[in-house]
Amino acid sequence: MSIKCYTGERAADAARVHGIELEVVKLPEAKRGLVLLPRRWVVERTFGWATRFRRLVRDYERFPQTLADLHVIALVCMMLRHAANYIAVHICKTIV
Repeated sequence: MSIKCYTGERAADAARVHGIELEVVKLPEAKRGLVLLPRRWVVERTFGWATRFRRLVRDYERFPQTLADLHVIALVCMMLRHAANYIAVHICKTIV
């Protein structure tokens, strides 16, 4: 897989328009064994969590914006569940 499409001014301008900090991590020339890429695991983990939502397992959507919106909804649901657990553990413990 080539990463040429993610480098250059066009990609940097597109990322800047959307407020995204684009960082291209190139693989070492002599890649042997397992090579960890910095912070890639965060993205992989997040998308792994998002696929727990049945609608996001496969790409059923006709429009890309619909799929992006469903990802936002899924991530908001995960954050709300995390916040509810935090409140139940930390805040309610001090009330009782």
